[in-house]
Amino acid sequence: MAAPACLWLVFGFSPEEAAGEPGPGPGPWRLEAGPEGISRVWPAWSYVVVETGAGLEVRSAGLRRPLPGWAEALPSETHLVLRGAAAAVAWRREAALGAALQGEPAWSRPLPPEPPWRRPLPLLPGGFATPRPPFFTALPAGVRARRLVLGTEHALALGAAGEVFSWGGGRHGQLGHGQLEAELQPRLVEALAGVPMRAVAAGGWHSASVSEAGDLYMWGWNESGQLALPSKALAEERARDEDKGAGSTKLMPCQEQLAAQDAAFISIQAFPALLDLPQDLEVSMVSCGSRHTAVVTRGGELYTWGWGKYGQLGHGNNTSCDQARRVEHLVAEGLRVEEVVCGPWTTYVRVREH
Repeated sequence: MAAPACLWLVFGFSPEEAAGEPGPGPGPWRLEAGPEGISRVWPAWSYVVVETGAGLEVRSAGLRRPLPGWAEALPSETHLVLRGAAAAVAWRREAALGAALQGEPAWSRPLPPEPPWRRPLPLLPGGFATPRPPFFTALPAGVRARRLVLGTEHALALGAAGEVFSWGGGRHGQLGHGQLEAELQPRLVEALAGVPMRAVAAGGWHSASVSEAGDLYMWGWNESGQLALPSKALAEERARDEDKGAGSTKLMPCQEQLAAQDAAFISIQAFPALLDLPQDLEVSMVSCGSRHTAVVTRGGELYTWGWGKYGQLGHGNNTSCDQARRVEHLVAEGLRVEEVVCGPWTTYVRVREH
């Protein structure tokens, strides 16, 4: 009996739209896999790098080009960092999306031989890579990171014992230290001390972690509801929509209620907060986009929330949401979610038929 088929589906902003061309719509659309299949994806805003059975491949509007000899990718809109067996190299985006990787790279760092269980990018021996200058930053000897993720202005590291460190820009509370100050060096997120974590994720200006017990913690900016906490901007948007539907320019009850409930809205959550999902579901994986969040439950369901202008939440519309919602399309199609990877304005989902 054949194993259930595995495929990648995509919701949200497409490379075609980034190039000014008509896109496929909010999705989901299927990521074309070919006979080799796709095992991993690394999305940027205007392109994506995928790993097939034949190796890495970069894809953008009208382009599919192999990247032979490379094992991992770390993309951005200025540079693409590639890791091979002997070196990590940064190429300018234009070179990465050109006919071939030619000329001098923007940066290169030789790598010592490593065991097969080497830690994934952006981690490198002695520090970590970034897809923009200075390309490499050393980590203090006391931070033994097994996983590291990059936000727009900040970084999170998951330590060997499940502790979480954060550093970088903090003006939206994304570091989780209870203040809005930047941190130049990795600092332990003390609010999570004593709760071993299994995963971390960094969005544009928000952060998330999943405990070994399957609990989800979130902190940082909530402007678009990306923390699944009450967002004033989304409430005002809903109030305007209701006013339009009522056909009146007078102050409607929904607006009066909005004004009275200002104190209930959360713009910035500077400490990690435990987020209760519907039915107390346990989380196995989390990923963050620029201003949206997606989690996979241990039962193989996908929940999303936050900014939804391009359909990246997967709910069949372009509406933002400040509450965790299950992606019903996947349930209706009998698909079990195995992995989720958010790009800035997209959500990539690896699913398998039940």
